[in-house]
Amino acid sequence: MRQFFNPYNLPVAFPPQHQPWQPGIEGIMVPRPISEPPYIEKSGEKLLNKVAVITGGDSGIGRAVAYTFAKEGADIGIVYYNEHVDADETKSRINQLGRRCIAIAADIRSEENCQSVVQQVMRSFGKLDILVNNAAVIFQSNQLENISRYQLELTFAVNVFACFYLTKAALTYMKPGGSIINTASIAAFRPYGIAIDYEATKGAIVAFTGSLSRSLISRGIRVNCVAPGETWTPIVPAGFSPEVVASYGTGTLLGRAAQPFEMAPSYVFLASEDSSYMTGQTIHVYA
Repeated sequence: MRQFFNPYNLPVAFPPQHQPWQPGIEGIMVPRPISEPPYIEKSGEKLLNKVAVITGGDSGIGRAVAYTFAKEGADIGIVYYNEHVDADETKSRINQLGRRCIAIAADIRSEENCQSVVQQVMRSFGKLDILVNNAAVIFQSNQLENISRYQLELTFAVNVFACFYLTKAALTYMKPGGSIINTASIAAFRPYGIAIDYEATKGAIVAFTGSLSRSLISRGIRVNCVAPGETWTPIVPAGFSPEVVASYGTGTLLGRAAQPFEMAPSYVFLASEDSSYMTGQTIHVYA
């Protein structure tokens, strides 16, 4: 199996596995995704005393972003569906890092639930500085005829509509200097045709980012996006067949899938003043 750069001996192949529910449980994945770097980090204060809301923050990329934000001084509200064990683990780790965290179980397909999420964050922390729209579901579907109306509506409701609802709710409280970060995907730019409805939602998120950035710049709020490549997260075994999982990421230039911690620095960059001259942009993190 080819492999050109892997200084930390990160996993290259994954055993066939499947989870029959969305968006998946991190705690039962084999191997577990790596949420923190396997090297000594230099923590800073780029987000000191900021408050961030991260959807899908219980696991995968969301968990890695939450950990990195906490190491930079932020307090965190993680939003998840029903993966309570994963969420408790993430919350506990953030507390160990010396920052406050609340875990909110919510079905973000509902606008009312999204409003409730923001209200809970405001009651707990009194402000909201950073919103990371990251939650997603994916279903393996390479034939349009096989995509049911239910699956189509579910995928768009979680991946796209929730971004609108949460952003709308957050804007009531976000002040100049605020940052909104959306999670797209390599699939928005290099569609594989293996998850047609998912890939369509990620294209919509890129367009949403650009349009919203123009709308909010006069309010001093920046809107950017991260497009991760193939990353070992719970939606992989939840969305794909065991056969696809077994070869996941092996076709990349680096010969492996990314680990969640490798995505997190881009979110810190976009959330902090380091990216003060960026809005409406998408950072591509893939090989």
